[in-house]
Amino acid sequence: MIGQSLIDGVRETVGLAGEPSAIRVVCAMSGGVDSTVTAALLKQAGFDVVGITLQLYDHGEAVRRKGACCAGQDIHDARRAAAAIGIPHYVLDFESRFREAVIDEFVDSYLAGETPVPCVTCNRTVKFADLLARSQELDAAVLATGHYVESRARGDGSGRRDMFTPADLSRDQSYFLFATTQPQLDYLRFPLGTLTKAETRAIAAELGLAVADKPDSQDICFVPDGDYAALIRKLRPEGVAPGDIVDLEGRVLGRHEGIIHYTIGQRRGLGIAGAEPLFVIKIDAPGRRVIVGPRDALRQEHIRVTSLNWLGEALLEEPRPVFAKIRSARPPVPADIRLEGLVPVVSIRGGEHGVSPGQACVLYEGEGPGQRVLGGGFIARG
Repeated sequence: MIGQSLIDGVRETVGLAGEPSAIRVVCAMSGGVDSTVTAALLKQAGFDVVGITLQLYDHGEAVRRKGACCAGQDIHDARRAAAAIGIPHYVLDFESRFREAVIDEFVDSYLAGETPVPCVTCNRTVKFADLLARSQELDAAVLATGHYVESRARGDGSGRRDMFTPADLSRDQSYFLFATTQPQLDYLRFPLGTLTKAETRAIAAELGLAVADKPDSQDICFVPDGDYAALIRKLRPEGVAPGDIVDLEGRVLGRHEGIIHYTIGQRRGLGIAGAEPLFVIKIDAPGRRVIVGPRDALRQEHIRVTSLNWLGEALLEEPRPVFAKIRSARPPVPADIRLEGLVPVVSIRGGEHGVSPGQACVLYEGEGPGQRVLGGGFIARG
């Protein structure tokens, strides 16, 4: 499995001239199989590898919940893996930064009637900003992670790099990395982009790494039991209040115990009955109302996006064809992006159902493996 072609591929991924032993690479190690194999492959390729794990939230919660990254058992697993690989390893306490940049923003977004994507925020701030800065302080030439995406040099001598979807689309993590800026992308490396998950686990087993069969992380890491509402009630009890469930005409159909229990497109758990299936169409946070209606009312064609991170060629008022992905579990669909003044608007050809404010709208050059990530933004309210 670990043949010369794989080692050569890792060196090509790093893409720096010189003797590998003279090139320092920081590897972000979460304690899972992906980041562990990334560190091991870099070491096998001869690089000067330093492993760093971020302590992001309270250990006490983590030890009671398997499959949550960057805490408790996972820090122990990362430390043990680094020792087995034979690289130095450091744990950095980023708890306060993570709370401020990720958890607080997650809670505020839910209370505003949105459905946030905290993994995007974590990558954008803590991992690819703060950790990247620490890597540069350690004189590392690049920062490597175990994400399943590809990064390739443009070949025009500019030193710029582009992001692409991976060989294993079932593990594609580009949706969560759309906010990676160009300078960050130029510094990052993703050695697993050409591998499948099965191949990654096989490499771990071949190297005798203890995490070879470790389950993948599940849910949002800082919500150990998956109960988002309980976390929000704990951190912002004053923000959770009951209100009305209404139809599209404003008629009251029932009551709810807080908008935090609802997301756009939700059908189950509404607690009301109708002549036809009802879905959450909109969340009116200021009015504390959950607006429901038939599935057809979920269809939306034009999407305004905020905080656009654009990695492609310059945008103009004329529509540019793209493929758009509005949920991490959905495939990208044909669309166009254009500027209305300074506001980016994505038009989905044929429309999409369940477009939810706070979620990401990520844009690609095509569909399938090896497609360039053009960027993306967050779906705006209203």
